[in-house]
Amino acid sequence: MMVNRQSTIDNLKSVVVLGAARQGLALARYLAMRNVPVVLSDMKADVDVSVLAGLPGVRYALGGHPLWLLDDCSTLYLSGGVPTDLPIVLEARRRGIPLSNDAQRFFEDCPAPILGITGSAGKTTTTTLVGEMLKAHVSAGAAGAARVWVGGNIGNPLISDVDHIQPGDYVVMELSSFQLELMSRSPHIACITNITPNHLDRHGTMEAYIAAKRNIVAFQSDADWQVLNADDAVTRALNTSAQTVWFSLEHEPHGDGAWLDDNGDLRVRIAARSLDHRICHRRDLRLMGRHNIANALAASALSAIAGASVQAIQSVAATFTGVPHRLQQVAEVGGVRYYDDSIATAPERLMAALRCFEQPVILLCGGRDKHLPWAEAVALMRQRCKHIVLFGEMADLVRQEISRQWAGPIDGPPVVLCASLEEAVYAAAAVARPGDVVLLSPGGTSYDAFKDFAERGDQFAHIVRSLARAGKIRQSVTRNEIGPASLQQE
Repeated sequence: MMVNRQSTIDNLKSVVVLGAARQGLALARYLAMRNVPVVLSDMKADVDVSVLAGLPGVRYALGGHPLWLLDDCSTLYLSGGVPTDLPIVLEARRRGIPLSNDAQRFFEDCPAPILGITGSAGKTTTTTLVGEMLKAHVSAGAAGAARVWVGGNIGNPLISDVDHIQPGDYVVMELSSFQLELMSRSPHIACITNITPNHLDRHGTMEAYIAAKRNIVAFQSDADWQVLNADDAVTRALNTSAQTVWFSLEHEPHGDGAWLDDNGDLRVRIAARSLDHRICHRRDLRLMGRHNIANALAASALSAIAGASVQAIQSVAATFTGVPHRLQQVAEVGGVRYYDDSIATAPERLMAALRCFEQPVILLCGGRDKHLPWAEAVALMRQRCKHIVLFGEMADLVRQEISRQWAGPIDGPPVVLCASLEEAVYAAAAVARPGDVVLLSPGGTSYDAFKDFAERGDQFAHIVRSLARAGKIRQSVTRNEIGPASLQQE
């Protein structure tokens, strides 16, 4: 049932929303439904705005962001993908026009406490785990008529649901650094899974990136909670007034926390919730890799703080199979397993994926670079990979680092350079043998050739399955195979 709730934006004269993708469209609709005059602007001229059809007071400026949009603008809202150094954003700052986004507006209008999660890696898996644990708690009848809302940077922009959310509901929200850099509010329960180099093409420096991530806890009070990674040097250095709960793969935290004990058991302790309990053994998790043990620990702590029963936490921890495009097995053909880890858009995530496998790995690496360091990832690729297949815009960048680190086939695995993902899959299939793993873990974004990482992962799975159906999975594709010594000579 729709709830009539007076919003703080009812008194605004007009607003401008930059970016007509998922977040921008949801926010424009939300504002227009409150009779706020909205101008929706996008750099593309051919965006689909049909979801706003029939709404009064919505105007459009498509094909650019002209500065005259600011002449009657009370607030400039930026969608997640909109850079903050655009001329219109810089001019808004000069004029003193407030900047905001859909996440900030949601925080201002949401009637229920928010559980927010961010991190360089693991935030989507952790967010989804928490949502499932709270849903299991609600399904058991322990939370009355409460509902669980999950979204934000994943799935549904939660701004669309504000009018249906009740004060007793659970709200679980993934937050990106792009959203956080503009925010001046923090959730009641916040989590940072880790902070490693990422999105430096957007933020410019590691310091700016850390500052954006820190906003998820920066505005908390001593009545709030922060769940932080004790094994991460950056999160260990954060200092806020909130109640701190640490999670760790290495040691038992003092006081409240979640940890992997010496017996391989996941445990969680939250004194305020009278909870000190074993969750499961690490072997009971169906998620691959140590990084996912950390995600499960973080999710267990967050869910316990929010009030989930230990039974709900245990049941989900032992049955959750993961989120699409995150080390997802998409096929097994002739004894070769094909994994889609398209979400790996940074070297750190590629490294985490490689560490999950003991089998020989044929790695598909490529996409668009985010101005991140590659030396450590290439060193691990050298140790862990049977073959390396490079594709996309940053193929030459990674190739140069490979050439710098090793000189010939004796020093490292063979390298294949391909023009597209399809060609890369053919090249990997040509050299794969029973017992091997073909792993799409690109280490770069998808924007050089795809709409997003999900489209890239779907395309990978489609190519693999098409090859298998056609019986071409073993067809030789060797025309582009080159050794590291050849790379050095180019």
